[in-house]
Amino acid sequence: MTSSQPRKQRKSRYQADLHARHKFLGAMLSDELKEKHKTNAVPVRTGDTVKVLRGDHRGKEGKVAAVDHNKFTITVDGVTVTKSDGTEVPRPIHPSNVMITKLELKDERRMGD
Repeated sequence: MTSSQPRKQRKSRYQADLHARHKFLGAMLSDELKEKHKTNAVPVRTGDTVKVLRGDHRGKEGKVAAVDHNKFTITVDGVTVTKSDGTEVPRPIHPSNVMITKLELKDERRMGD
């Protein structure tokens, strides 16, 4: 049985292996994808198309450029911030703040269809 104590929940997340952290990077699916795949959320992968639902970049849509399992964040093409020297850098986003609108299905085992 797992503990319900918040400190132990946090500790298990921080100490999780990288392959286990993949499960913590879930994002909700769009209504069409929910109907098709009969599930509400799946872990985000590079190549998925997502729409940002929260934050300064709300409404922007783009492909997932990178998934950072260490920091529990993703970067999306077109979601950038400008540094003081004028260069554009990708803005990390937590996957709970995005909705997947198109899945990358090169791996046929991903959704089991």
